[in-house]
Amino acid sequence: MKTLGTHNYYVYILTNKTKTVLYTGVTNDLKNRLYWHQNPEAIDKNFTTKYKCFYLVYFEQFSDIETAIKREKQIKGWTRIKKENLIKEFNPTWKFLNDEV
Repeated sequence: MKTLGTHNYYVYILTNKTKTVLYTGVTNDLKNRLYWHQNPEAIDKNFTTKYKCFYLVYFEQFSDIETAIKREKQIKGWTRIKKENLIKEFNPTWKFLNDEV
């Protein structure tokens, strides 16, 4: 068990190669989650596999899972334009950040 205050949770946004689809998720292991988005099981029929959302363009780090989940739900409820503005503030060129985590 981790010591209090050492937990890491991430809210993240993925897109496809042409940046036409956005997916928001939450995880406690961003690097591993990205791996599974990029290497889905053959039987997976989930959203990120269907729309090829494998490219990380945004993430936030939290130490509390409840706060992370609340933030994920907040972002999921936003319009596309509001999500794009959030990404642009964090990552102005929409660079794929997969290799940086």
